[in-house]
Amino acid sequence: MENWITDVMEQFGYAGVFVLIMLENVFPPIPSEVILTFGGFMTTASSLTKIGVIAAATAGSVAGAVILYGIGLLLGVERLGKIVDRWGKVLRLTRDDIHQADAWFDKYGPWTVFFCRLVPLIRSLISLPAGMSNMNFLLFLLLTTLGSLIWNTVLVSLGAAVGDNWERIVGYMDIYSNVAYAIITVLGIAAIIWYINFRRKRA
Repeated sequence: MENWITDVMEQFGYAGVFVLIMLENVFPPIPSEVILTFGGFMTTASSLTKIGVIAAATAGSVAGAVILYGIGLLLGVERLGKIVDRWGKVLRLTRDDIHQADAWFDKYGPWTVFFCRLVPLIRSLISLPAGMSNMNFLLFLLLTTLGSLIWNTVLVSLGAAVGDNWERIVGYMDIYSNVAYAIITVLGIAAIIWYINFRRKRA
């Protein structure tokens, strides 16, 4: 996949960066770390500039995020509630669980959208619950743009700084990703345990 990504960027420049990052947001398995660090390297070996690559990547991030937001908006809490009504016993969920999760996102969603833009894989998927909870679209755009701008600037700058050694940054980002996933997993397990105990106390 890395060879395909670098070929697209070498051939199409800023447009290639935009399309690849947009696809990365819709299909998270495409690694933004490769796109951005190689884009940074290209600013030292071609006519591309750091500002141009960062701008193209940020525009692509926002475009991809809007697509997933729209999918979440179409699905919606009520439609998800109907799915839970049918399959709730299997999923061990109730419609109340869905509404409580939606209320939580309404309260903490903005911060979640911003900070999750700095975590691989989750940075893309967070757009779905944002759409499902009907988060204010302008606020979603603002926080998505800011979070994406930070992420893109850091990786493009690192790629430009190390030049030919840009692939080393990808290796370090794999470590960062694994640590981030481990922390999120621990927090998720803790939240599930807390919720189970909370339900038992209410029963």
